[in-house]
Amino acid sequence: MAITAQKVNELRQKTGAGMMDCKKALTEADGDFDKAIEILRKKGAAVAAKRADRDTNEGIVLSKLSDDMRKASIVEVNCETDFVAKSDDFIDFANLILDKAYSGVVSNTEATLSNDDIKLKLDELVGKIGEKIVINRISNVEAPNGMIINYTHTGSKLGVLVLFDNLDSDKFPDFNLLAKDVAMQVAAMKPVSTYRDEVEKGVIEKEIEIYKEIAKREGKPEQILDKIAQGKLNKYYQENCLSEQAYIKDPSKSVSDLVKEFNAKYAAEVKIRTFLRYQLGDK
Repeated sequence: MAITAQKVNELRQKTGAGMMDCKKALTEADGDFDKAIEILRKKGAAVAAKRADRDTNEGIVLSKLSDDMRKASIVEVNCETDFVAKSDDFIDFANLILDKAYSGVVSNTEATLSNDDIKLKLDELVGKIGEKIVINRISNVEAPNGMIINYTHTGSKLGVLVLFDNLDSDKFPDFNLLAKDVAMQVAAMKPVSTYRDEVEKGVIEKEIEIYKEIAKREGKPEQILDKIAQGKLNKYYQENCLSEQAYIKDPSKSVSDLVKEFNAKYAAEVKIRTFLRYQLGDK
């Protein structure tokens, strides 16, 4: 069967694949349009399999926030090169994943690969660009008794969601003075938890062990090792727990102080519930 330019272009418009790939697929399918699409999908799957061991250190982080600021989604989609990460096709695919997450169609990375629509788009994209693509992380969050604030750093390599309890934009017209600053704090200072009681027990035990070993090597007496380790641990909390970190705009106060000042101003009970921080390269 003759493969017309019109049919090739039609297949290209539908799949996004290159002109020559479309022509080859139609030729192989003897002009059968649906079979040609299947061939192109298999080509994408084959490329993905061939590049399965490739590193995907580039990509994009996107977030979406509801108008009432009580629901949000954040996703990280990775690829091999920054060139692809900036391409319209890749960005469109990442936005598709974000929309699927926000609408509740998928809630984790495993669910995306069992979704026929996503799998189709992924195979088509991999076949077109020839790079490994990974849907790395997905989170959907809600704050029914408060608000969520989102922040995306320039270049979309880093995204943050911060969840607040008892924060209401109607009651506190300048809520951004608090919310945006806390989100930027999370982005800049990379805390590991919101409060010290959230730090994993194993992490604390490891830190204490390290502090004691260092003190021993420095010749400190055995009877004061626990006291030294506790002092070091408090320093760890101050550097790694969001509520205790020095506020980036005024290091003389902590983030907790910032929240207290806001509450005092409005006779409020606002509290930072938790945060999500997605940065390319993090696990």
